[in-house]
Amino acid sequence: MTHQPFGVTAEQVAFFQREGYLVLPDFASAEEVAALLARADELLRAFEPSANPSVFSTTKQTETSDEYFLRSANNVSFFLEPGALDAHGQLRVPRHLAVNKIGHALHDLDPVLGPWSRSAKVAALLRALGLARPLPMQSMYLCKPPVHGGVVVPHQDSCFLDTEPDSCHGLWVALEDAGRENGCLWAVPRSHEGGVRGRFVLDEHHKTEWSGGVPPEYPPFGEDSQSGWVPLEAKAGTAVLLHGATVHASAANTSLASRHAYSVHYVDAEATWQPTNWLQRDEDFPAVAL
Repeated sequence: MTHQPFGVTAEQVAFFQREGYLVLPDFASAEEVAALLARADELLRAFEPSANPSVFSTTKQTETSDEYFLRSANNVSFFLEPGALDAHGQLRVPRHLAVNKIGHALHDLDPVLGPWSRSAKVAALLRALGLARPLPMQSMYLCKPPVHGGVVVPHQDSCFLDTEPDSCHGLWVALEDAGRENGCLWAVPRSHEGGVRGRFVLDEHHKTEWSGGVPPEYPPFGEDSQSGWVPLEAKAGTAVLLHGATVHASAANTSLASRHAYSVHYVDAEATWQPTNWLQRDEDFPAVAL
């Protein structure tokens, strides 16, 4: 899989800085998209759900943050959609409809997704947007399966990936066409100007909680919302860049079309990674900048 050069203009950088997001069509080539999809298919086929039926839900973040979730910072882990299991812990739907995402160390451990996450064009893009030394810290293959793909509630990535100073940037790449009908991303332009509204942290008992005791409040999300949300519809190969403080979300996928995407969150290696972050690397698993 070759990686073609990709440049951004001064106008695009200015748009990102002003609006808090940037949509770049054709960032990933057709060859790259096919390779990433094929690799994910291999991972999903090899996954055995009964080995660890961990469920992921953005609506019950602290309740679903079990030890398996915390260990995923150092592993390639699988998380199921809410409702994928019956009362006996067995799958209620076919395997390809049951997985919410794969994460969170694909950028370091996977032989296909890893090199793409660290490619020269990704590094050049992130440097152009302001990261002096881009450091991938979290990666997710997002399945958003047809009919069963759950909602991702409004949030800010920097709530979960805290550095001093704040430096989180999200790179989200559509591997299938993402539209309103199958759960594309939505964002609130310029919402990053208000800063980070809360932190998702580890307490002294190694449990996750929201600083202040409750999740942050965000503008009501929905296509008919009057809160300024805009859809970030994307053809396969399109990259969406998100400032860490930009409020974004995606609706449930109730269509018959899946919406696969790959997402990596980067911080600046020059910034300080906070010890209260849920994501903590083992001492023998160092983070390496691009």
